Amino acid sequence: MNKKFWQNKRVLVTGGTGFLGTHLVDELKKLHPKKIVVTRSQTHDLRQQTVCAKVVKNIDIVIHLAANVGGIGYNQEFPGTLFYDNLVMGVHLMEEARKAGVKKFVSLGTICSYPKITPVPFKEENLWKGYPEETNAPYGLAKKMLLTQGQAYHQQYGFNAIYLLQVNLYGPRDNFDPRSSHVIPALIHKFITARNTNQKEVEIWGTGKPTREFLYVADAVRGILLATEKYNKPDPVNLGASFEISIKNLASLIAKLTDYQGKIVFNTDKPDGQPRRKLDVSKAKKEFGFEAKVKFEEGLKKTIGWYEEEKR
Repeated sequence: MNKKFWQNKRVLVTGGTGFLGTHLVDELKKLHPKKIVVTRSQTHDLRQQTVCAKVVKNIDIVIHLAANVGGIGYNQEFPGTLFYDNLVMGVHLMEEARKAGVKKFVSLGTICSYPKITPVPFKEENLWKGYPEETNAPYGLAKKMLLTQGQAYHQQYGFNAIYLLQVNLYGPRDNFDPRSSHVIPALIHKFITARNTNQKEVEIWGTGKPTREFLYVADAVRGILLATEKYNKPDPVNLGASFEISIKNLASLIAKLTDYQGKIVFNTDKPDGQPRRKLDVSKAKKEFGFEAKVKFEEGLKKTIGWYEEEKR
């Protein structure tokens, strides 16, 4: 990282007390910017425009991580809430940042914004060629509107808004609540609980056939900070690790790493979600030199180790 870039910057990190946010703020502190302002949902309701106006005052860079997000079940239960919360937060925050003279606005998008059927690996230019997978479309489309808003503001106001499309993250401090967690923490929680209570089998949603790509949280932080320093174009950029693993193989790997000896059962009555996910990450490397460094199994071991420690 370029410490000089951050030297006199006042940085706002929304969602700075969440999973990704805490890791990002930790790294940001090492770069010694002039000021770091962190918002959290309990104290700053960013759905309120007046709150957005207050938090962007005297800020140079906004890194917008705040989101209402969860796995397939959560998306199915709260599609309206997810659409409204994510859309309104982004719209108000970017508008108030523009009015306040913020120099750079970094939006974190999601792989859920891509069309359900997209050529693999997903390339940024295919982002608009179809409708997202139905279970997470409201969330994915709400986040995608930040790209449109940023590009429109870039065109009309010369506003420096960038947009990063990231895959599902994993790592220490993730959300392990089974009601709202993503697949990796949900599986870790399931297998460790099953192991500790001697359950003979663990049920997994879907067929196990879909593939997913995952990015370790420390890699994601590095990608976001590099893009903040070096990238100033309105076009979206993928942030990922450029691999895919089936849910079936993922479940088997996590079972092995958590030492669960029982049977894995797939509930095919439950939805699979998007059939395949893998990003083309060549643009991130070309534009700001980002490549994922943490090997998947190594990242999983660290995540499982952290969770076991927390559960003691």
